[in-house]
Amino acid sequence: MSAEIAPRPVRTVPCFTSGVFALLAVVAVGGIFAAWRLISGLSAVTNLSDQYPWGLWIAVDVATGVALAAGGFTTGALAYVFGGERYRAVVRSALLTAMLGYTFVAVGLLVDLGRPYAIWHPMIYWQGNSVLFEVGICVMSYLAVLYLEFLPIVVERYKDGVALPRPFTALGRPIHSALTLTGRVMDRALPFLILAGVVLSCLHQSSLGTLMLIAPTKMHALWFTPISPLLFLMSAIAVGYPMVIVESMIASRSLKLEPEMDVLGPLARFIPVFLGLYLAMKVGDMSIRGTWRHLVGGSPVAPWFAAEMIGGVATPLFMLLFRRVRRSPPLLFAAALMVVLGVALNRLNVFLVAYSPPFAAKAYFPSPGEIAVTAALISTLVLAYRFTVMNFPVIAGRSRAS
Repeated sequence: MSAEIAPRPVRTVPCFTSGVFALLAVVAVGGIFAAWRLISGLSAVTNLSDQYPWGLWIAVDVATGVALAAGGFTTGALAYVFGGERYRAVVRSALLTAMLGYTFVAVGLLVDLGRPYAIWHPMIYWQGNSVLFEVGICVMSYLAVLYLEFLPIVVERYKDGVALPRPFTALGRPIHSALTLTGRVMDRALPFLILAGVVLSCLHQSSLGTLMLIAPTKMHALWFTPISPLLFLMSAIAVGYPMVIVESMIASRSLKLEPEMDVLGPLARFIPVFLGLYLAMKVGDMSIRGTWRHLVGGSPVAPWFAAEMIGGVATPLFMLLFRRVRRSPPLLFAAALMVVLGVALNRLNVFLVAYSPPFAAKAYFPSPGEIAVTAALISTLVLAYRFTVMNFPVIAGRSRAS
């Protein structure tokens, strides 16, 4: 399918539907809370405190968002570095998901930071001993790389000309020449951008795990481990392809296109390999440190750990070993979704469930404002994805009617 049809803007559904209006309503409510937070401060909207300096926004909008955007660099590496040309059909949608994901990570940070107007400071004031500095620089650099990687898609969209109002029609030829030159340059630069994206992603994905090493007395032993950076990196790699599958299949259903099973099925063959490596690392680490005892001692956080490992790792790993699962759209979607939810739960567990400061006056639970802003960011991301694929050549697929 994808080998026969070139990517093109999707015209199979109307721009505005009841679902779109529902998402816009969520965005409006979250926008009100976000504006209130920027005007009145964190305490007016959140349940954050000196004991709980991070909460839902860091756990979901940043840590989970960064992990689930890993499909951009994993799919790009597979298609352009390791010679998997058949997978290039889904690289553009994976790239778009990563680009939007990292964009909204930055937006989420603007809401979460105590001084959002200082978000640019790491570019000027360097601190080489800070893990957060490394994360910030890598995320900013990778976001720039993602936009450069998306530039050829913009060039392709407007290569046949840009419709300009009458006073500006004389600019049509220079713009066309500039787009043509940009396309040629980006075609040559794309392999280098892919490599840069892989390197930058590996750096900050692991550093998010390093961040938790500075709080050994505040983390539960089930999640605190010296190899946390390696586990964070491995789980991000493991969720890359499942996220591409989930995103592609949801988009296909929403846009009334046939799912690209000729690409997604073979792509799913790699998932058990990475899930197996992650599971082996986790089991080995727990065996060496003897943290198994926390699972049988009646710990209140043990069910969260069990749900993460059984539902998000072991079960989908077992399912995806079978060809029948990989060839069935519903079963493949279910298995991939379990991996995605498992990694999301892992980030929630690490940043919220496992984190317990010794002198906290009360436990943290996200406020309605925090939940509303997070829901608005997710809804905005979905709307931005929909708008982009309807106006730029991102997806290659047949409509269900054809």
